[in-house]
Amino acid sequence: MAYLNKKSETDKRRILVVDDNRDAAETLSMFLRLKGNEVQVRYDGYVGLELAESFLPDIVVLDIGMPGLDGYQACKLIRDSVWGGTMKIIALTGYGQEEDIRKSMEAGFDVHLIKPVDIKLLMSIIDPV
Repeated sequence: MAYLNKKSETDKRRILVVDDNRDAAETLSMFLRLKGNEVQVRYDGYVGLELAESFLPDIVVLDIGMPGLDGYQACKLIRDSVWGGTMKIIALTGYGQEEDIRKSMEAGFDVHLIKPVDIKLLMSIIDPV
């Protein structure tokens, strides 16, 4: 039956996308909304961090190479907060060297994905079966 495959309201994820590339952030957010998620977007690490505290997303998709507060710093600040310890934080970045991946794990990211993202892989992380 078709209705068994529908995502229920309780399956909806609260997702924060933070990326200084506005086109990439908006495109990803539109896709995530079409999948039934509640999505907020910010284009700056500081503003994204501020919103994370009030929005309390289940998942943060965070670019690393942003001016000002980069993704490594933002992730560390989220992890060090009272409210951010259980959020799933996904690095979505153009940085793909072993050193970059090591630094993202040290900062507290759960997953390190390289742009352009494989949407099926991203969705398997956001909505594991």
